[in-house]
Amino acid sequence: MQLDIFGDQAELSTAPPASEAGPRAQVLAQSTVVIAGHVRRIVAYSSDRVAWLRARSQGVTATDAAKLSTQRSIQNVAMEKFGPRGFTGNAFTDHGRAREPHIADWVHDHFSLTASDALFHSVPERRHLATPDCISDDGSVLAEIKTTSKPFERIPKHYLRQIWWQQYVLGAERTLFVWEQHRDFVPVGPPRHQWVERDEDEIAALVDRADQLLALLAR
Repeated sequence: MQLDIFGDQAELSTAPPASEAGPRAQVLAQSTVVIAGHVRRIVAYSSDRVAWLRARSQGVTATDAAKLSTQRSIQNVAMEKFGPRGFTGNAFTDHGRAREPHIADWVHDHFSLTASDALFHSVPERRHLATPDCISDDGSVLAEIKTTSKPFERIPKHYLRQIWWQQYVLGAERTLFVWEQHRDFVPVGPPRHQWVERDEDEIAALVDRADQLLALLAR
């Protein structure tokens, strides 16, 4: 049997007949084990940085989507992807990379979401890509981790675009946005969090701009 969940083809594995095992099998026999389809859409892992960067360069990532706010921005992102590698990091991004595993542990302890370094492609378009920071077993819930030197009164819009794009690529329904504030690169208190629900209108706008970006890159 096959079951389509979150736009994927997820395989169903039927439990063994109750006659072949004890009381536990009598429960399992009436259930099925879902193998989440999103895992078959993994393109690369950031632990293999060369392959990960190569794959990202060939599509539209969540980092790209975060910048796609206007028609002009589409041309700007195209120029960035055509040109040599630009910004590669600074003290703030280095701090964020160093703190991310620790914050991901906090996310796992409090929300049972697992850290991930996998790059996924979407169902309708293999060049639509995303690497969520944390993910649930079935891919329906994600987490995005940030560090900041300033408190957030609201989630910045470019982070929301990044989150909505990840939800679209994975087929997720909601995302836990987690941020840790620091002062002079020393964490100030525990991480804070806010849920972000899926927004189909925002996703549709991002997909349209991403396809325009891909058309520019193909010229």
